Amino acid sequence: MYGEPALPPDFAALPYVNPDAPKGGEYVQSEIGSFDSMHPFILKGRAPWAWQTFGFESLMGRSQDEPFTLYGVLAETVETGPNREWVEFTLRPEAKFNDGSPLTVEDVMWSYETLGTLGHPRYHTAWGKVASMEKVGERGVRFTFNEADNELALLMGMRPILKKADWEGVDFEEASMRVPVGSGPYVIDNIDPGRSITLKRNPDWWGKDLPFYRGQHNFDTLRYEWFGDGDVAFEAFRAGELSYNRENNVAKWNSSYDFPGVQSGDVVKAMIPHKRPSGITGLVMNTRLPLFADWRVREAMILAFNYEFISEKLNDGGDPRICSYFCNSELAMQPGPAQGKVAELLAPFAADLPPGTLEGYTLPVGDGSVRNRANLRAAMDLLNEAGWRVDDAGVLRNEAGEAFAFEILLQTGAPQPANIAELYVEALKRLGMQVTIEAIDRAQYKERTDAYDFEMTWYTRPLSMSPGNEQILYWGSQGVTEPGSRNWMGMNSPAAEAMVKAMLETDDREVFLAAVRGLDRVLTAGRYVIPIWYSPEARLAFKKQMKYNADHLPAYGDWAGFLPDVWWWEE
Repeated sequence: MYGEPALPPDFAALPYVNPDAPKGGEYVQSEIGSFDSMHPFILKGRAPWAWQTFGFESLMGRSQDEPFTLYGVLAETVETGPNREWVEFTLRPEAKFNDGSPLTVEDVMWSYETLGTLGHPRYHTAWGKVASMEKVGERGVRFTFNEADNELALLMGMRPILKKADWEGVDFEEASMRVPVGSGPYVIDNIDPGRSITLKRNPDWWGKDLPFYRGQHNFDTLRYEWFGDGDVAFEAFRAGELSYNRENNVAKWNSSYDFPGVQSGDVVKAMIPHKRPSGITGLVMNTRLPLFADWRVREAMILAFNYEFISEKLNDGGDPRICSYFCNSELAMQPGPAQGKVAELLAPFAADLPPGTLEGYTLPVGDGSVRNRANLRAAMDLLNEAGWRVDDAGVLRNEAGEAFAFEILLQTGAPQPANIAELYVEALKRLGMQVTIEAIDRAQYKERTDAYDFEMTWYTRPLSMSPGNEQILYWGSQGVTEPGSRNWMGMNSPAAEAMVKAMLETDDREVFLAAVRGLDRVLTAGRYVIPIWYSPEARLAFKKQMKYNADHLPAYGDWAGFLPDVWWWEE
């Protein structure tokens, strides 16, 4: 995205793999909930993410050791215009699907148009910026763009390629258990509908000798087992039925990982550092609803969240709090008032920005006591300003007599969000609010969050070291009404969209940094999410036979492309 790739054209392998890793072994991972589709490219249905990840390929592959750099996979060469106004890919002649048929330019073009028009909304934004797509020679395809966006040339290399003939007579927009043909390193070996899938490494996979893939995809089988909740999955891991467990809770890491497998050395514990931004995790408020439309109400909700007490009680106070969406990175907003290019970029929107965006905003800090009195008093003052008063019966009401009542929607099988919500509700009751918690299964949860049918819910958005077009899907105004976006809070901010536009149009690293820091201010001071903690290291526990290159961890750490991609099994 910026500068030159870290690896030369003749690189032998990615730096964080073991290029001589042995092949073999079985990897078993838990998933929570269920699945009802093997079609992972549309909004409908619940398809296993692993099938898309390991069953299909794109023109380019991403190095997890650089903020945003791609290397050729299906594409043998890539060329761009002087201002990235177009990009042209040439396919490798040896590329083929797993049924043995050649992978052609026609397959690429059909895939891009179909995904961009009928596929999941995540594919639509970039496709809308394509002015034309044309075949060049026997193996080339060129995309010409209709607006300035330096990221588009990379995004065009990252779409899954499907076999056109495989979809003839099939309704692409309908979810089903039909298994589509892919070109990736694994094929489906077994499906137990709703309960498990097993992927088998394809020994005849066309791409196994590519430098990009050397040392990757080492397990013979990848098996994914679905469980009703995280506690049951953890017990399965303790019993040796799963290959690894990722632990997000410090308190549990400190207290629950002394079982016999750890004591005997059969299970290994490791901390995997990373350089990613914190992203955002916490309780999101749906501002499409009048109840949370006022920033003063949202600030009151943040004040009422007794973070210091909750963190100590549920997480041993072991991880730092998320201070902003891009916290823990150079992309994060700087303390104090906006200055320089950041202030310049935000200035046209100053009149409509909530307080703290330009002046500087920090999350309130409590005294750590269970009562959190000072912050609750400040919260009540803001609620009073916004027109809410506690009546004689102790119920918080507005001038129309409506009670301040809402529901926190959670997914079953997620104990940490449930525990946090229960402690939070106790504090909200002291403000006169009437709050309930509802936990529903994964299918219902997906349906309701896709349609933004909630008042408050649990929200997690990981963010990369090179934010770009995906930010529109996360925060763009289309998501206020268009279902299936990541804009669960329903924010409609011209300032946020302008920051994303500036990020995409510049080739100046300093302007890019300023635009992201400006976006971080808009998001954080918008007070849409009540953030909890993040970990600058991932906590992994795994069977001792599982190995990774501990001498060179990718910059993204425990992220897509790490586990199980570059691990291997060694007796």
